[in-house]
Amino acid sequence: MIQITFFAVAILSLQPTCWCFSSRANAFFVTRKYQQHGSSALKAAGNEVVNGATAINGVTGEVVPKKKVIVLGGDGFCGWPTSLYLSDQGHDVVIVDNLSRRNIDIELGCDSLTPIQTPEIRIQAWKEVSGKEMKFVNLDIAKEYDLLVQLFQKERPDTVIHFAEQRAAPYSMKTSKTKRYTVDNNVSGSNNLCCAVADAELDIHIVHLGTMGVYGYGSSGGEIPEGYIDVTLPDGRAKNILHPAYPGSVYHTTKCLDALLWQFYQKNDNLRITDLHQGIVWGTNTPQTIKDDRLINRFDYDGDYGTVLNRFLMQGALGVPLTVYGTGGQTRAFIHITDTAKCLELAVLNPPEKGERVKIFNQVAETRRVRDIANMVAAQTGVDVNFIPNPRAEAAENELDVSNRNFCNLGLEPKTLDATLFDEVTTIVNRFKHRCNPTKILPASFWNKARAEECKTIDPTSIQIKDTVKDKSVAAA
Repeated sequence: MIQITFFAVAILSLQPTCWCFSSRANAFFVTRKYQQHGSSALKAAGNEVVNGATAINGVTGEVVPKKKVIVLGGDGFCGWPTSLYLSDQGHDVVIVDNLSRRNIDIELGCDSLTPIQTPEIRIQAWKEVSGKEMKFVNLDIAKEYDLLVQLFQKERPDTVIHFAEQRAAPYSMKTSKTKRYTVDNNVSGSNNLCCAVADAELDIHIVHLGTMGVYGYGSSGGEIPEGYIDVTLPDGRAKNILHPAYPGSVYHTTKCLDALLWQFYQKNDNLRITDLHQGIVWGTNTPQTIKDDRLINRFDYDGDYGTVLNRFLMQGALGVPLTVYGTGGQTRAFIHITDTAKCLELAVLNPPEKGERVKIFNQVAETRRVRDIANMVAAQTGVDVNFIPNPRAEAAENELDVSNRNFCNLGLEPKTLDATLFDEVTTIVNRFKHRCNPTKILPASFWNKARAEECKTIDPTSIQIKDTVKDKSVAAA
């Protein structure tokens, strides 16, 4: 049983009113209903209503000005449902993607558990079910700079959301080739984005999806603030600085380098930038992706791209013992995929003012210890929990206390881990379990030679899928 000790104080504001509570092992957020909307947003929306150029804030329900949004990496696990959500709320959406994640599927010999359609079929399906159009542009932002500038000048977006990065820490540590690719792709793409916004001479708001991993785990000595931390300099002066970086992989290192690029280009070129430090995403579908099978989101279950909770839920639904790395004492931040889309919307609708420093939000719903999550899933599905050598070079145990007051204060009421939400994932798994390659479930990327040596007893062929699964959602599936 998980014991919860609440800590932290209520944060009061007139517009909106929000109560946020956090704890060391868990962070739960209890939010009062949005009582008074931001007057500036409402006034701006009111001016646009006459011309019909409006959208709906899906979090608060208020009418807001319609935005044109380019979503870089809009074909991916987070980018696709976010694109659909923004379109559904009434915004104009252009998806840009070079389909690199699909190419990595081929490289790894492991497809998405769910059968995802081509971008063209997805967009046509969305038009059929919603009556709304989106565009798709196949473009590599890390290599095709001139085309990126031309795209901005042609579309003249209000906002560019940046998902277009290699997103898996294990893949970034797999080989020297994947390490170099992750750095080349991620850092070059982010730098090109800033240069392109400056060269296009447009006032474009950049919203970047970062990671909680930039902070490290347990290195702050207390609650992790949202991007900036108060320090006292040797001469006694108080200063508020960018939180020190403490990456745990090449992937996380690229996100730390991104953070420095944002700081420089905001200062040098006066760009408006928001950086979202997101926790581990779980879940698969959203209210938009379930409208048609052709809209289904990707589901990664392999040792490189499968996020820990989705991987546990998949293993449990298939009757496979859950594989916990090390002691399972790693505490991590989590967020459901539907809340990822809502957070991106809130960031789009609340850009920094011109000249304001980079806005940083912690995009998390709660924190949990990995072994506690494994026990939750095991209790629901009836499978065993296996502790295996840890392929990662990380602390065996850590605490994690995180602030997410910025999103709370904008009206977000995040989903927390719940067995009924688990059913959504297990239903998907049971429907498509015939597509699973069990040899891809166990870890196949190791942080260094010492980790690889300790993990040499891991046998990918040892995973056997049971024909009958102890899960209440099987009958419904």
